Amino acid sequence: MSFLLAPLSGIYAGIVWIRNWLYDEYLLPSYEVGVPTICVGNLAVGGTGKTPHVEWLLHQLAPSYKVAVLSRGYGRRTQGFMMADAESTAYTIGDEPMQIHRKFPDVPVAVCENRVRGVHLLQQRVPGLQVVILDDAFQHRRLRCGFYILLTTYDRLYVSDHYLPWGRLRDNRVQAHRANMIVVTKCPEKMQPIDRRVVENTLRLPTFQSLHFSTTVYAPLRLTQDQSCLVVTGIAHPEPLLNHVQTCCSNASLMAFPDHHVYSSRDIALIEQRAKDVDCVVTTEKDAERLALVAMSDALRAKLQVAPITVTLSDESLVRQRLFNYINNLTTN
Repeated sequence: MSFLLAPLSGIYAGIVWIRNWLYDEYLLPSYEVGVPTICVGNLAVGGTGKTPHVEWLLHQLAPSYKVAVLSRGYGRRTQGFMMADAESTAYTIGDEPMQIHRKFPDVPVAVCENRVRGVHLLQQRVPGLQVVILDDAFQHRRLRCGFYILLTTYDRLYVSDHYLPWGRLRDNRVQAHRANMIVVTKCPEKMQPIDRRVVENTLRLPTFQSLHFSTTVYAPLRLTQDQSCLVVTGIAHPEPLLNHVQTCCSNASLMAFPDHHVYSSRDIALIEQRAKDVDCVVTTEKDAERLALVAMSDALRAKLQVAPITVTLSDESLVRQRLFNYINNLTTN
């Protein structure tokens, strides 16, 4: 199959290269905005953990600055600029912005396909705005962010991946040079120094880029080894969640849907059928936002457990200080 996909990947890579070249040569317009902007993105499609890293940034920055989050709102049923409020759902702003809004109710969260317009509207509507965090905007070249954080997974570094549709890359590898910071995500919990050196030698970053490693941390689940569990999720890579659940109970199975899947009444019926024979149903936070929009039985709701995740970064204090320096340098000049 690869001999069929490789030529298509070459065509895709060429198209993306031309687009980036037009921006690099200023033949397509790009704009700066009058507020510090931090972009969290990747070169691949899905599954690198952007939302948990946005949440990590909020934990670091929100206590010291007036911060807002801007996302495209992938999967929403609306268009244009919208700010999260008490009436918002995953249908109106998308599952990931809704998750952030629910966890950080005091942080302004907005969605807009046009990031330049989105930032300008946030500046108008959020008095004293000091920082905007952009979720998944690395390919949105019309906006020139001030600080770029590029994520790549430990088991599939961007330098070893292929372009769509052969691989998962949606952008040219050379675009990694635009990043100020590279974070290798989903690293083993007990990562050895030799493992880090292998990654360093593989990526061969220029001196102006800093390299960091992050590990996914799952919150404890209310499970015992003698229980049975069904993992229901619509995310790009459900295997790590399934592996985590299997450490908590000996009998765990997976019911996987496509990434950002919009659950229907038929889906709920299928889940309820599978859930009859298990003690617990585990899902992710962003799946929970979409499941909440569909009617389900009390029996299924009683069995449902959400598995929140956080991330820990290597050299967290250095990362935090670098971000603070970037923001302070702009706000004081």
